[in-house]
Amino acid sequence: MSVFEKIYDVVKQIPYGKVASYGQVALLAGNPRWARVVGYALHQNPDPKNIPCYRVVTKDGKVANSFAFGGGNVQRALLEAEGIEFSANGKIDMEKYQW
Repeated sequence: MSVFEKIYDVVKQIPYGKVASYGQVALLAGNPRWARVVGYALHQNPDPKNIPCYRVVTKDGKVANSFAFGGGNVQRALLEAEGIEFSANGKIDMEKYQW
């Protein structure tokens, strides 16, 4: 299984209404140093309908400005549609929503 496949397997497990950080996905995929690799993998997501890459955010709860499928505003809208709330400064409460 390739590194990207391992990452996609982890991302598929993030439940509806929850998020994970890049570092968390990296750790669960097998190497805590793969946080950047997680970002690369998500930009090449071959199956966005089944690999919910929008549920991956920074460790402090920010969406990615360069979200591969339409930018940070699209990522935020997708998360809000799942009931995830953002603070006034645009962050997700990771204690509340982290998987």
